Amino acid sequence: MAQTPTQRLANQKYAKREEKKHGKPESLIAKKNAEKPPISKWWIYVFAFLIGGGLILEILNLIFGH
Repeated sequence: MAQTPTQRLANQKYAKREEKKHGKPESLIAKKNAEKPPISKWWIYVFAFLIGGGLILEILNLIFGH
């Protein structure tokens, strides 16, 4: 079964990525994956906006609410 051009390009990218790992200890290779946070930065910004916005609204309500 012959490879399609798309498969061939994907295999070349994979081979280059794997070639960079040759001769390096396993701990250095696995370290990159371990540093990834469990949630994306986008969600952190959304939560910070919601909490910060609520805090600002509560402060404004305390000052001008009566």
